[in-house]
Amino acid sequence: MISQRMYELGSKKSTIREIFEYAKQRAAIVGSENIFDFSIGNPSVPPPDCVNDSIREILATEDSTQTHGYTTAHGDPIARAAVAQFVNQKFGTDYTADHFYITVGAAASIRICLAALTNPGDEYIIFAPFFPEYAVWVEDAGAKLNVVPADTDSFQIDFAALKQQINAHTKGIIVNSPNNPSGAVYSLDTIKQLAQILKEASQEYGHPIFLIADEPYREIVYDGIQVPHLPLYYPNTLICYSYSKALSLPGERIGYILVPPSVLRFADVYAAICGGGRVLGYVNAPSLFQKVIARCGDQTSDISVYKKNRDLLYDGLTKMGYTCVKPGGTFYLFPRCLEADAVYFCKKAQQYDLLLVPGDDFACPGHFRIAYCVPTERIERALPVFARLAKDYGL
Repeated sequence: MISQRMYELGSKKSTIREIFEYAKQRAAIVGSENIFDFSIGNPSVPPPDCVNDSIREILATEDSTQTHGYTTAHGDPIARAAVAQFVNQKFGTDYTADHFYITVGAAASIRICLAALTNPGDEYIIFAPFFPEYAVWVEDAGAKLNVVPADTDSFQIDFAALKQQINAHTKGIIVNSPNNPSGAVYSLDTIKQLAQILKEASQEYGHPIFLIADEPYREIVYDGIQVPHLPLYYPNTLICYSYSKALSLPGERIGYILVPPSVLRFADVYAAICGGGRVLGYVNAPSLFQKVIARCGDQTSDISVYKKNRDLLYDGLTKMGYTCVKPGGTFYLFPRCLEADAVYFCKKAQQYDLLLVPGDDFACPGHFRIAYCVPTERIERALPVFARLAKDYGL
């Protein structure tokens, strides 16, 4: 009577969402001030003033039927032109509005790309640790997902393991840098090595292997780290971007796909992107927020708050004896657990109302994720709780 697969997905939420919901239920019992919820990547920093100022100005000065009406399916031309200008200023490129497709956030961007590219028998490769929904989206597109295990010493790419995974059926590789959950940013050397491997494999198998870059955290980097613009190093790259994190707009669902002119058979790929959006039912991205990003797309929220949180948490935990690769970006920390079983470790932490996400959900057992996009005061009060948890393990 119903799709068993859809029933399974709908009746069981992701672990992250389950913990997030548990936090709200538990807060009703013991008080929100006594819950140390680090489960979900919901930005705690408000959007820059430009966002609300633009919304007020748009609502006050523009025809409401146009503000809230349909736009072109692939995005309002003014918004696409503005996005192209912002990207060109940042990376020294020469894109135009015709290289962008405005989407309902990065999740929609990735799913549209998969719909556009995938044929029966295709396979995709992802590097652990990775955002769990990738597996759902690849499977729903009718493809097979192959996972390259994590290099937990650096969270850069294990190229020997990658070469073992690439084959004639490989249609693409999904990369996420800065990475959720590790916070790692792929170095320029890593990107160049990856590009060379993909160029050689594409030539060997006689078809392009696409690089799908999920970049919602691109602007959230620290210590002078730069995020390489992947199309400058590998031509068959599709960029999936969201303003959820940099502009603190996760609930508004606004982002884009960049299809660079360097992509082989650009016109066909772009048309397939449009077809993917159509078949998935995306009529158009929210009209109001297309107008907002046209005005504010080159700004960010106050990223310095996240850096402060990162330093406070990283320094505090490592002094206690926790082991962690220092993140170069995002607002996540991904320490090693104090025992082998991450699920049990997070259950033990939950006894202290310390809510963490086990690394198993990111295909990286033995680690746990802390989302530090929270008020700094929560981290300050949580550090003694982390210390009590560490003491239980003899640290």
